[in-house]
Amino acid sequence: MRKEPIEAVIFDCDGTLVDSESLSISVLLELAAEFGPSLDYQDALRRFAGSDLAVVFRTIEKQMGRSLPDDFLQRFRERQIPVLKDRLQATEGAEELLESITLPSCVASNAPLRKIHVCLETTGLRRFFTKDRIFSAYEIQIWKPSPDLFLQAARSLHVDPERCAVIEDSGFGIEAGLAAGMQVFAFDPHNIHAHFAQVTTVQSLTELKPTLCD
Repeated sequence: MRKEPIEAVIFDCDGTLVDSESLSISVLLELAAEFGPSLDYQDALRRFAGSDLAVVFRTIEKQMGRSLPDDFLQRFRERQIPVLKDRLQATEGAEELLESITLPSCVASNAPLRKIHVCLETTGLRRFFTKDRIFSAYEIQIWKPSPDLFLQAARSLHVDPERCAVIEDSGFGIEAGLAAGMQVFAFDPHNIHAHFAQVTTVQSLTELKPTLCD
């Protein structure tokens, strides 16, 4: 099938532009361990990266065999944000890629707006995205793997979905991009998304420059 020319680029944030997933999962498991048995970090990273937190919390409760406190999300955010502000770094090659792109681009993330802004500002990537080009699933209350967030971003950019490139690192995000009918590029440095035959896989963000920056 012939692919349409790419006219816009939609980036995920966590795990794609910024190296936040490992930090956030560590904070999450540290907090969860205060209320039940410790969970395996590598398994949690594989299963929870890019997921809706409500789904993550239900999974943790099932694994632990008990309910988490009602204020667990609040406690998690209170611990997560300072860690991100102190230790978060941009993904290697993200700044170089963003500096090279001339196509319209935006961020579309499952995370709350506040967290997206913290991640972008802490890593110095906020300068690449105006306020109206940062989209959060919390604004529409529909999370990936639903395509709704990506379709909203495409409408805002005034570009047809099939002419949008999606850059994602998580399975849910890849599924959302495919469901939206977009051209999906999987940032997959650990080779975990080989089963997605319909996507183009890269191990470094700079590998996307010939496709997105010509």
